[in-house]
Amino acid sequence: MSIDLSKEKRELYELLLKIKTVEDLELFLNDLCTYKELDSMAQRLKAAKLLTENKTYAQIIEQTDISSATLSRVSRCLKYGEGYKKFLK
Repeated sequence: MSIDLSKEKRELYELLLKIKTVEDLELFLNDLCTYKELDSMAQRLKAAKLLTENKTYAQIIEQTDISSATLSRVSRCLKYGEGYKKFLK
């Protein structure tokens, strides 16, 4: 059975928009996420940045220790998604 969490996700997005400082965001995310979840998000962001620098999969995996499956997903999101394109500079 699948539960529709679209309302809850929207509330999360709106709450994140209210956070004004990096320090407050860090406090909130440390409460919301596990260390592993935060590390995984940071790892994906680093991989996306390296992809924009035209690094090879092998170089990215060596630098980030990301799995090839996750790197492939990051690559697809970078190519077809909107978020990375909008915010990675």
